[in-house]
Amino acid sequence: MHVVEIVLGLLVAICVLVVLARKLSVPYPIVLVLGGLALSLVPELPQVELDPELVFVLFLPPLLCAAAWSTSWRDFRANVRPISLLALGLVFATTFAVAVAVHALVPSIPWAAAFALGAIVSPPDAVAATAVTESLGVPRRITTILGGESLVNDASGLVAYRFAVAAAVTGMFSPIEAVGRFVLLVVGGVAVGFAVGFTVAWLQKQIEDAPIEIALTLFGAYGAYLLAEQWELSGVLAVVTTGLYHRYRSSEIMSPASRNQVMPVWRMLEFVFNGLAFILIGLQLPYILDNLGGRSLSTLLGYAALVSVVVIGVRLLWVFPATYLPRLLVPGLAERDPIPPWQPVFLLGWTGMRGVVSLAAALALPTVTATGQPFPERDLILFLSFAVILVTLVLQGLSLPPLIRFLGLADDGSGEREERLGRRQAAEAALVRIEKIALERPEHEDSPVLRRMREQYLARLRLFESEEEAIEELYEQMRSEVELQHEVLAAERALVVRLRNEGAISDEALMKIERELDFEVLRLRA
Repeated sequence: MHVVEIVLGLLVAICVLVVLARKLSVPYPIVLVLGGLALSLVPELPQVELDPELVFVLFLPPLLCAAAWSTSWRDFRANVRPISLLALGLVFATTFAVAVAVHALVPSIPWAAAFALGAIVSPPDAVAATAVTESLGVPRRITTILGGESLVNDASGLVAYRFAVAAAVTGMFSPIEAVGRFVLLVVGGVAVGFAVGFTVAWLQKQIEDAPIEIALTLFGAYGAYLLAEQWELSGVLAVVTTGLYHRYRSSEIMSPASRNQVMPVWRMLEFVFNGLAFILIGLQLPYILDNLGGRSLSTLLGYAALVSVVVIGVRLLWVFPATYLPRLLVPGLAERDPIPPWQPVFLLGWTGMRGVVSLAAALALPTVTATGQPFPERDLILFLSFAVILVTLVLQGLSLPPLIRFLGLADDGSGEREERLGRRQAAEAALVRIEKIALERPEHEDSPVLRRMREQYLARLRLFESEEEAIEELYEQMRSEVELQHEVLAAERALVVRLRNEGAISDEALMKIERELDFEVLRLRA
């Protein structure tokens, strides 16, 4: 079977599995991984081996950039302390704990290889975190912290991974050199991200062509990653920095047409790459099992259970001191950021799914050391990495909905309140401008257009200033009006389609009219 046929077959399988996931109300990464596992057991199907370079170079930049585009820079900056404690402190703590546990359990794994395993399974996956929590209605701050952590922790995890693998291959390790190298990787990666982001933003400002502007955002993601990696800096942080910079400045540098189109394009890319990434995880099972031997299934499952318990347990043990100790030690911090109840902290600790980056890092382990000897326990490390991904994704992912209900957590409504504030003040600004136009240009004072605009914005302002009890009634009235407008637009669409079918108008005329009708429909849905 050719590569093109395999990819097309996987894309069809992804669409079917995602539809199934939505019907079952299960986060789609879980269904995709389990679907990949099921497909891997079908006889006569070709074995699909995941190339780690494909993940790092092809998948990682667009996935990280899409996640950055969905992240609020204001919220990220406001939560930089908890994000840093998770993305840096927890990653290194997990790496150390897994290394100690694995070395004690399997003495044949040297310390360097044990630390490599710890680094592989330490960072939760950016895609899994957002995909699993986005539809569960959790408080926005939890979503922000999880998203911010998963954007940054790949960098710290991959840095720890590089040093551990280098120590396992060469037998040499310098803590001082490692710290200095880590600082260089972080600072250099962020600097490259800003440089690429600024350059692409400048180019976008000179161009008013939606396809080119959107293509530049994609080129910026790949360019930042490749440039940083070429200079042996953090490509992950470079992409994240570029994505956050573009998202923050998109209102200034992108044309309205580009802003309307860029998010659907990124969502499509995210869907395709996410789907391929998670289904490929499941398809790796035969490749991983083929290389295992010499240990019984019960022994392997025991190892997998222990490592998974350590990974999950360390996170749960970390989040509570990381949340409460800083507030107890720094009184001013508790005043600015009050002590939260235990429920959201526990949810933060339980949400730590691993994903495709962990598996790619495991697959990227070298096969031999500098002395020509086989990399110690490489196949066992690969199996344990796969097991942790499967356990955390399926166990934690499936348990999140009932856990959220048990903890009594829900969306705090802050997003809706801020949106309402923005819409109200925008309507006030529009009314002020309308009155200025009427004063500055007397010929427009009695204009039907100006009068209609004034009534429209006054109606909006009355809606946003209404009491909570009256809002639902007003919304119900608006929904009825919207339904009527949809019926009218549907009649228009049916008529112009019939005219095209009868040959009275061309396809080009239909497309122009239909485009205006589509914009009206989208406006009604906004």
